[in-house]
Amino acid sequence: MPVFLILSTCPDADTAQRLARTLVEERLAACVSLLPGVVSTYRWQGDVEQATEVQLLAKTSGDRREALMARLAELHPYELPEILAVETAAGLPAYLDWVAAETRADARASE
Repeated sequence: MPVFLILSTCPDADTAQRLARTLVEERLAACVSLLPGVVSTYRWQGDVEQATEVQLLAKTSGDRREALMARLAELHPYELPEILAVETAAGLPAYLDWVAAETRADARASE
Protein backbone atom coordinates (compact mmCIF):
# COMPACT_ATOMS: atom_id res chain seq x y z
CA MET A 1 0.00 0.00 0.00
CA PRO A 2 1.36 3.46 -0.83
CA VAL A 3 2.35 5.91 1.88
CA PHE A 4 1.60 9.60 1.48
CA LEU A 5 3.18 12.70 2.92
CA ILE A 6 0.51 15.36 3.51
CA LEU A 7 1.79 18.94 3.73
CA SER A 8 -0.08 21.79 5.36
CA THR A 9 0.89 25.09 6.95
CA CYS A 10 -0.55 26.45 10.20
CA PRO A 11 -0.60 30.00 11.58
CA ASP A 12 1.09 29.09 14.89
CA ALA A 13 2.53 26.30 17.04
CA ASP A 14 -0.62 25.82 19.14
CA THR A 15 -2.77 25.23 16.07
CA ALA A 16 -0.16 22.92 14.55
CA GLN A 17 0.13 20.85 17.75
CA ARG A 18 -3.65 20.59 18.09
CA LEU A 19 -4.07 19.43 14.50
CA ALA A 20 -1.15 16.99 14.72
CA ARG A 21 -2.46 15.41 17.90
CA THR A 22 -5.98 15.05 16.50
CA LEU A 23 -4.79 13.43 13.28
CA VAL A 24 -2.66 10.91 15.16
CA GLU A 25 -5.29 10.21 17.85
CA GLU A 26 -7.88 9.55 15.14
CA ARG A 27 -5.44 7.23 13.32
CA LEU A 28 -5.53 9.36 10.21
CA ALA A 29 -1.76 9.88 10.46
CA ALA A 30 0.91 7.63 11.93
CA CYS A 31 3.14 10.62 12.63
CA VAL A 32 2.97 14.37 12.12
CA SER A 33 6.19 16.39 12.18
CA LEU A 34 6.06 20.13 12.90
CA LEU A 35 8.59 22.45 11.30
CA PRO A 36 8.37 25.90 12.91
CA GLY A 37 9.69 29.10 11.42
CA VAL A 38 8.60 28.53 7.83
CA VAL A 39 8.25 31.83 5.98
CA SER A 40 5.61 31.68 3.25
CA THR A 41 5.25 34.28 0.51
CA TYR A 42 2.05 34.03 -1.49
CA ARG A 43 -0.57 35.97 -3.38
CA TRP A 44 -3.93 36.18 -1.57
CA GLN A 45 -6.92 38.17 -2.76
CA GLY A 46 -4.80 40.26 -5.08
CA ASP A 47 -2.04 41.15 -2.61
CA VAL A 48 1.38 39.61 -2.06
CA GLU A 49 1.53 38.47 1.56
CA GLN A 50 4.22 37.02 3.80
CA ALA A 51 3.66 35.03 6.98
CA THR A 52 5.64 32.96 9.45
CA GLU A 53 3.96 29.58 9.75
CA VAL A 54 4.46 26.05 11.06
CA GLN A 55 4.71 23.35 8.39
CA LEU A 56 2.95 20.05 9.10
CA LEU A 57 4.29 16.86 7.53
CA ALA A 58 1.78 14.07 8.11
CA LYS A 59 2.54 10.49 7.15
CA THR A 60 -0.45 8.32 6.23
CA SER A 61 -1.45 5.24 4.26
CA GLY A 62 -3.08 5.42 0.87
CA ASP A 63 -6.44 4.25 2.15
CA ARG A 64 -6.54 7.00 4.83
CA ARG A 65 -5.32 9.86 2.62
CA GLU A 66 -8.74 11.23 1.64
CA ALA A 67 -10.09 10.99 5.20
CA LEU A 68 -7.03 12.81 6.57
CA MET A 69 -7.33 15.56 3.99
CA ALA A 70 -11.06 16.01 4.67
CA ARG A 71 -10.55 16.12 8.45
CA LEU A 72 -7.65 18.56 8.14
CA ALA A 73 -9.76 20.86 5.95
CA GLU A 74 -12.60 20.63 8.50
CA LEU A 75 -10.37 21.54 11.48
CA HIS A 76 -8.05 24.05 9.83
CA PRO A 77 -8.49 27.74 10.72
CA TYR A 78 -7.51 29.06 7.28
CA GLU A 79 -10.21 29.91 4.75
CA LEU A 80 -8.19 28.04 2.12
CA PRO A 81 -5.61 25.77 3.80
CA GLU A 82 -2.66 24.31 2.00
CA ILE A 83 -3.31 20.56 1.85
CA LEU A 84 -1.06 18.68 -0.55
CA ALA A 85 -0.56 14.93 -0.84
CA VAL A 86 2.72 13.55 -2.15
CA GLU A 87 3.03 9.81 -2.73
CA THR A 88 6.32 8.34 -1.57
CA ALA A 89 8.35 6.52 -4.19
CA ALA A 90 10.18 4.34 -1.67
CA GLY A 91 11.01 4.01 1.99
CA LEU A 92 12.35 1.72 4.65
CA PRO A 93 9.96 -1.25 4.42
CA ALA A 94 9.60 -1.56 8.20
CA TYR A 95 8.69 2.15 8.45
CA LEU A 96 6.14 1.88 5.64
CA ASP A 97 4.61 -1.14 7.40
CA TRP A 98 4.45 0.85 10.65
CA VAL A 99 2.62 3.72 8.91
CA ALA A 100 0.10 1.24 7.49
CA ALA A 101 -0.43 -0.42 10.89
CA GLU A 102 -0.83 2.86 12.79
CA THR A 103 -3.40 4.24 10.37
CA ARG A 104 -5.62 1.18 10.14
CA ALA A 105 -9.19 2.39 10.72
CA ASP A 106 -10.08 -0.85 12.52
CA ALA A 107 -7.10 -0.68 14.91
CA ARG A 108 -9.16 1.24 17.50
CA ALA A 109 -11.23 -1.85 18.21
CA SER A 110 -8.15 -3.86 19.15
CA GLU A 111 -6.74 -1.29 21.63
